[in-house]
Amino acid sequence: MATIALVDDDRNILTSVSIALESEGYRVETYTDGASALEGLAARPPNLAILDIKMPRMDGMELLRRMRQKSDLPVIFLTSKDDEIDELFGLK
Repeated sequence: MATIALVDDDRNILTSVSIALESEGYRVETYTDGASALEGLAARPPNLAILDIKMPRMDGMELLRRMRQKSDLPVIFLTSKDDEIDELFGLK
């Protein structure tokens, strides 16, 4: 079973996205901020990470920068930000 790490500070989003992914057969690990996600991802590497950009302690962009130092894990951004610069950075 594939594991997906879901990182978002909004518990409603964590719950609804987790339910949808689990109903499709995925195992979901949830984190409410980038710092705790970084620790969890190192301890239990998933097959995919879904990251929010705006979070406390460590935002999704910084989390991705740190993840890329050790891993090329596939990442999807789930965010309400719509600035072109954010979109371009996410593609970097």
